[in-house]
Amino acid sequence: MIADVPLGALLSGGLDSGIVVALMSRLSDRPVKTFSVGFEEQRFNELPDARLVAERYGTEHHELIVRPNALEVLPTLVRHYGEPYADSSAIPTYYVARLTREHVTVALTGDGGDECLAGYERYAAGLAADRYARIPAAARRLVMDPLARLIPRSAPRRSRLGQARRFLQMAGKSAPQRYLGWVGYLPTDGKPSLYSPEFREHLGGYRAEHWLLDQWQQVARGGLEPLDTMLALDVETYLPNDLLVKMDIATMASSLEARSPFLDHKVMEFCAALRSGYKVSGTRLKHLLRNVGAELLPKETLSRRKSGFVAPVGDWMRGELRGWTEDLLLSPRALKRGYFQPEALRQLVDGHLEGREDRAFELWALLWLELWHQEFVD
Repeated sequence: MIADVPLGALLSGGLDSGIVVALMSRLSDRPVKTFSVGFEEQRFNELPDARLVAERYGTEHHELIVRPNALEVLPTLVRHYGEPYADSSAIPTYYVARLTREHVTVALTGDGGDECLAGYERYAAGLAADRYARIPAAARRLVMDPLARLIPRSAPRRSRLGQARRFLQMAGKSAPQRYLGWVGYLPTDGKPSLYSPEFREHLGGYRAEHWLLDQWQQVARGGLEPLDTMLALDVETYLPNDLLVKMDIATMASSLEARSPFLDHKVMEFCAALRSGYKVSGTRLKHLLRNVGAELLPKETLSRRKSGFVAPVGDWMRGELRGWTEDLLLSPRALKRGYFQPEALRQLVDGHLEGREDRAFELWALLWLELWHQEFVD
């Protein structure tokens, strides 16, 4: 909080940013300036949760609703990111950074709390899968596999049903394969059918998954507990290659400086040394942080399910942006690049737009890839 310029905080309504704002408020002699963005689609909207914290601490609170026309900034973001960056949360992050810069020059964030103290549901799922693996294989094939097929493919990826389906599909695999399946957008075995023969030949057997599996093996050599292996892998890969890239570019593009207290090296070292039970207790994620937060945050904040800072691009693509999505991905210009088989790509697009499947993450990755080509290659 030491700064000779105006300072505030990005407030998502979750546990991490809520605790940052609570501690800032205790240390400040004036109301903390807080900034949040939300969406009209209520299952993606965290503004009510952010308001609970803002009201409790009497912050000077600012909000912004992000709508489909927000994608007008996509060409700008593609130029700033400079690579096919497939995380849709780059959109709300850019907007909240721009809103924040109208009032302050430095903003604190809650980034890193999930990786330090186990906030992602895949951590609990990984531990549950270790127990699941003890069920005889025959029972899994006869009961669990058919159960997974009963869950409709149209179930949203982040819904309880969608997550249950993905868990049952991946739980019987090895720990690194499970991790890969849960963090990846396209299933590993589904990519070859999408690629054109020429692109498969060009790859020469290489798969991007190989890199992540190599990272897993390097981390696992440290003899860590299963939970700490997943945490360490996220600290080595997901945090620096996705989350921090997103925040750094979005804030720097807005002339805003972001600071992340959870990423102080002393905090990270302390968290890394904690036993797993302090991080996940049963199915309770961030066990220690929730105990700390009990004195600092509204009970609704402590009990809410982690939603993630994701834009509702899947809904937008089925609605206001449907024509734009089809034109961008299925235009002769895009298909001529030769990466994908046209019919397979059409099935992927139609499956999502017609509501048969939730393929928002995959389509968003492909959209950004095409926009990147148009900006930097054509």
